[in-house]
Amino acid sequence: MRHWLMKSEPEVFGIDDLERVGVEPWEGVRNYQARNLLRDEMQAGDLAFLYHSNCKVPGIAGIMRIARGGYPDDTAWTPGHRYHDPRSTPENPRWFRVDVAFERRLGRIIPLSELKQAPELSAMPLVRRGNRLSVLPVSPQEWDFILSLETPRD
Repeated sequence: MRHWLMKSEPEVFGIDDLERVGVEPWEGVRNYQARNLLRDEMQAGDLAFLYHSNCKVPGIAGIMRIARGGYPDDTAWTPGHRYHDPRSTPENPRWFRVDVAFERRLGRIIPLSELKQAPELSAMPLVRRGNRLSVLPVSPQEWDFILSLETPRD
């Protein structure tokens, strides 16, 4: 089993939405490096942090399970859809997605500012300057450390 971090704006799709629907396709990824992770690396049963981005307090809000591994994102070949890409076709899909399932909320949102201060996470792409990927691998050590932050320290 591998671990991931997947970013979404909470106004678009956040932990509240995932908890409400239970399982949801993670569609609309339009970056080749992130697409390759979805297509080639993510497997059913993997776990991922749901990270709220582009909001007042960006941070990790919950845990989701990959319910279905990578498969073509048909929104790319749906004219009029916000993620439409006319170069992607059913015969030659360019973009992929996975299905994610709600596991649980974290005890609190762990803010990016706190993650950046932890020396244990200094190699994590999320805390490095200039990283814009919406899907990131998380090492087992990083995963365990982040979970240890769920309860604030005094």
